[in-house]
Amino acid sequence: MQVTQTNTDGLKREFKIVISAQQVQSQVNDRLRELGDQVKLPGFRPGKVPLALLKQRYEQSVRGEVLERAVHDSQHKLLDEHKIRPAGQPKIDNVKFEDGSDLEFSVELEVIPEITPIDFKTVSLEKVTIEVPESAVTESLERIAKRQRQSAPIEGDRAAANGDVVVIDFVGRVDGVEFQGGKAEGQYLELGSGMFIPGFEDQLVGAKKGDKKLVKVTFPEDYGNAELAGKAAEFDVTVNEIREMKDVPVDDELAKSLGLDDLDALKKSAREQIEKEYGSVARARTKRKLLDVLADKHEFALPEGLVEAEFAAIWQQIEQDMKADRLDEEDKGKSEETLKAEYRDIAKRRVKLGLLLSEVGRINNIQVPNEDLSRAVMAEARRYPGQEKQVIEYFQKTPEALNQLRAPIYEEKVVDFILDLAKLNERKVSPEDFAKEEEAAAKA
Repeated sequence: MQVTQTNTDGLKREFKIVISAQQVQSQVNDRLRELGDQVKLPGFRPGKVPLALLKQRYEQSVRGEVLERAVHDSQHKLLDEHKIRPAGQPKIDNVKFEDGSDLEFSVELEVIPEITPIDFKTVSLEKVTIEVPESAVTESLERIAKRQRQSAPIEGDRAAANGDVVVIDFVGRVDGVEFQGGKAEGQYLELGSGMFIPGFEDQLVGAKKGDKKLVKVTFPEDYGNAELAGKAAEFDVTVNEIREMKDVPVDDELAKSLGLDDLDALKKSAREQIEKEYGSVARARTKRKLLDVLADKHEFALPEGLVEAEFAAIWQQIEQDMKADRLDEEDKGKSEETLKAEYRDIAKRRVKLGLLLSEVGRINNIQVPNEDLSRAVMAEARRYPGQEKQVIEYFQKTPEALNQLRAPIYEEKVVDFILDLAKLNERKVSPEDFAKEEEAAAKA
């Protein structure tokens, strides 16, 4: 293999690779012999088929396979021998080959820039701890108790009110025709819960047991079923029963129903959960401030290909938001040229920080343990009840998908590594003060 560097421009590199015709033919012959040990031809035992006959039948297809593998292997050999760290997938171009001639092609790529991380011990950041007030624990226990409530038939003959549960039969029609999924019997529906189409529950407030109601609604424009989205519908509803929710006291019995020893254990569990949630939010602020410092303190050339790919992904989402009228208020009214300039800067920042964190991880041999990755896979699988096995198998068979799960875990480990070295000035704040500070920062 003959390698000639033909271009060096910033982070861009271009090489011309030549593989001799003799080497190509040798690899073709080797592959034909391997094939000869496997194929069965009339009159010949496996492994005894003459090379000339194999060439006659299979050389053309084998040569294509050999050329593809030669290009692939040569590219990897080039990267290894020249100790090149590519920024993205190298581009293969100008492939030339004719029978009896050398194989020639070019490899174009961008390299990872030289990055020298700062001394992270010089970084000083504020680390906020959000204090958990007793009121937050009390509210959490009340929410837990509310989720454990059960309904019971009402006493007397009063009408249904918001908060009650009605047991109904219904049949829905659009333009007088029943539609799939629009019919049910014995359906429990809590009035005011917002579980049904907007306006449906409101029209059952005041109903009594045995009432028959014609409920008229319009499906939302963004309804999940495109065939029903935006259409008017009528439902014939029969109210079979009215039930009221019975409050569950916050006591030892509630704790035991949740598998805990007593109320103190439930309080402790609730506090720990809130502390975990607050800790996650506070850490996100510390991480944002750290990334701001890292972006300001490091300057190096950025691979244009990575920036363009990142910008393209961002801009695709922005275009979708434009069509759906979901743009942030601050972006509305800006020209497309202005928006592109701003989001290109965001793309550059993301690429810079991604390369920096990756380099810090490489230098310090930071790894993602298999158990962390397994937990991430299981968490993803739990998002699809009943399909857990298929999700796990998908990640086992799809390295690209597994890498997408690994990337954020790796980033968090690198961030933790840097924060362990940085000087952190701790400050305690109330949840209210933290929220005010975040709001002020967002407006700044």
